Amino acid sequence: MILKTVYTCFCTDMLHEGHMNIIHEAMKYGQVIVGVLSDEAMVRFNRFPALEFEERVNMIKRIQGVSDVVIQNEIMYDSIIRKLHPDYVIHGDNWKEEPMKAIRDNVEKLLEAYGGQIIDVPYTYSENTRRMEMRTREKLRMPEYRRKRLKRLLKLCPIVKALEVHSGLTGLIAEKTIVAGDGELDQFDAMWISSLCDSTAKGKPDIELVDATSRFRTIDDVMEVTTKPVIFDGDTGGLTEHFVYMVRSLERMGVSAVIIEDKAGLKKNSLFGTEVAQTQDSIEHFCEKIAAGKRIQLTDEFMIIARIESLILEQGMGDALRRARAYRAAGADGIMIHSRKKEPDEVLAFCDMFRREDQDTPIVVVPSSFHSITEAELMRHGVNIVIYANQLTRSAFPAMEQTAKDILKYHRALEAEDRLLPIKDIITLIDEL
Repeated sequence: MILKTVYTCFCTDMLHEGHMNIIHEAMKYGQVIVGVLSDEAMVRFNRFPALEFEERVNMIKRIQGVSDVVIQNEIMYDSIIRKLHPDYVIHGDNWKEEPMKAIRDNVEKLLEAYGGQIIDVPYTYSENTRRMEMRTREKLRMPEYRRKRLKRLLKLCPIVKALEVHSGLTGLIAEKTIVAGDGELDQFDAMWISSLCDSTAKGKPDIELVDATSRFRTIDDVMEVTTKPVIFDGDTGGLTEHFVYMVRSLERMGVSAVIIEDKAGLKKNSLFGTEVAQTQDSIEHFCEKIAAGKRIQLTDEFMIIARIESLILEQGMGDALRRARAYRAAGADGIMIHSRKKEPDEVLAFCDMFRREDQDTPIVVVPSSFHSITEAELMRHGVNIVIYANQLTRSAFPAMEQTAKDILKYHRALEAEDRLLPIKDIITLIDEL
C-alpha cells in the first residue's frame, strides 16, 4: 500500500506543543514531510531567525514521526507543492486570518488542481506557548542579536525597506504591519530614527537642537518594544571628538547603523538645498570623522554610512563621486546619495556610475521628493537600502489637526469619530508580558 503524504511547513526557532500537535495530527493521515522555511523567506514572514538555518533543520529532523525534512524557499507554496505533490497540507487554523489567509488561499488553489486537501488544526493557545514565544521575542530584542541584523538583511533581501519611526507606537507599526498582495506577504525590514521626525515630535526645530541623550531615549522607547534593526540619523555627527562617543553608545545599545552627512556648521534640513546657507564639509575632515568612528567601534556588525550632500548643494556629479570614493576608502560601510529633485534621474545616474566601479558597497536612497519611483526600479540601479524617511510623521499631522478642528467646530467628537481607529485596535499592537 502506498502511504499518502502530508506536508507542513515550520518557520520557528523553537518547538512547542502547538508544533507537536500538528505533527501528531499529520501522522494520522500518512507519512509526514516538514518544510523548513529558508532564512530569506523567514525575514519576509516577519520572523527573523534567531537560530542558524542548519540548527533549525536539525531541530525538525529530531522529531519522532517526521519522514523527511525539505527546504521551502518561498513563503507561498507553489514550488514545494509542485515538487512534492502532497495529498494533504496541514497547518494551524490561524492562517484563516489576514494576512496569512493569502498563504492558505494559495495552497487551496494549488491543491484543488489535483484533488489534494487542507487540514486545519485548531491553533494551540497555552501559557507555556505564550511564554516561549515571549522569550524568543525578548531574545531578538537583545543588542547583541539586533545589532548584526542589518548586515544580514543586506545579504538576504534584494532591497532593505526602512520606515521612519519616532516613538514606541510608530515602532510597533513598522514592526507589525504586513500586507498580502500579488501572491506574496510584504513588510518593512528596518526602522529609521530620523532627526527631523524626532525633533518634530518634540516640537523642536531640526537644527541638532535635541541633544544625544534625548534622542537615545527615543531609541530606547523603540527598541524596548520591537525587534527590527535600527538605522540612526546622526545628522553631521557633530565634532569628531563627540562622534566617537555617539558610535560607542549606539553600538552598545544595539543600533545597526548610523548615517552622517558631510555638512558643517549649523545644520539645516537638506530639502532647503541652496535656499538657505549650508556648508559642505571638506573631504579630508569628513574622512577623518569616518575613520575615527571606525577605529572606536568594537564589533564588525555596526555600520557607519556616509551621506553625500553634493547633489543637494548643486556641487555636481563629479564631486559626489569623488566623495564616495574617499569616504569608502576611509572606512564607510555604505554610501547614501541624496537629492531634492522631483525626478530620480541624478540619483540613478550616480548609482549607475558608482556601481560601475564598486559592486559591493551598499547604496542608500531616500526617495522623499522623487516618490513615484518603485523599489524594483531602485534595485535595477544597484540600490540596497530605501528609507521612507518621514511619511508616518507627515500622515499623522494632518489627521490630528483635522480632528482638533472638528472638535472645536462642533463642540463634540462625533464628527471625527468615523476617521478614528478604535482604541482597542491600537492596544492590540502592544504586547503584554
